[in-house]
Amino acid sequence: MNDLWVFGYASLMWKPGFKFTEKRRARLSGYHRSLCITSWEHRGTRERPGLVMGLDNGGACVGLAFKVAPNDKDDVIAYLRERELVTNVYLERMGKLTLDGGERVDGLIYVADHRHEQYAGRLSVEDAVDRVCGAAGGMGPNEDYVLNTADHVKSLGIKDHWLQAVADNIRKRSS
Repeated sequence: MNDLWVFGYASLMWKPGFKFTEKRRARLSGYHRSLCITSWEHRGTRERPGLVMGLDNGGACVGLAFKVAPNDKDDVIAYLRERELVTNVYLERMGKLTLDGGERVDGLIYVADHRHEQYAGRLSVEDAVDRVCGAAGGMGPNEDYVLNTADHVKSLGIKDHWLQAVADNIRKRSS
């Protein structure tokens, strides 16, 4: 089988930006969704960095898997590399995804590089909210990114208590 599966756990869930033939709920073991990447391109600047999601070591992450047709594979990979590897804070890997229904497939994933200067590590809810609120970059306000991700995670019935706590506290600050 020459199909490519791409794992989305944050903005790829609500704004994939590439052509796909199928979208399924999926689980990736060994990594969890985390606001662990300092952003000075898409959701912040060098002067006022924001935070974006990364797949960080440990646990498991539930998100969406997108199936890409063989004819679109090269274009999708080129697009994802341009989008995800702007500052090389992510490592491109293949991971084992378990699709809803139990089928296991190999999927393209982007994981946080702990050695990169933009790796922020594990943050408290309060620290994450402080960094997100007021930051904005080329793709817009950092709050929008976090709230969109949290809303999509919740709408899929995925439990992510830490992310929901961050989103709730962002909403409290902006009200």
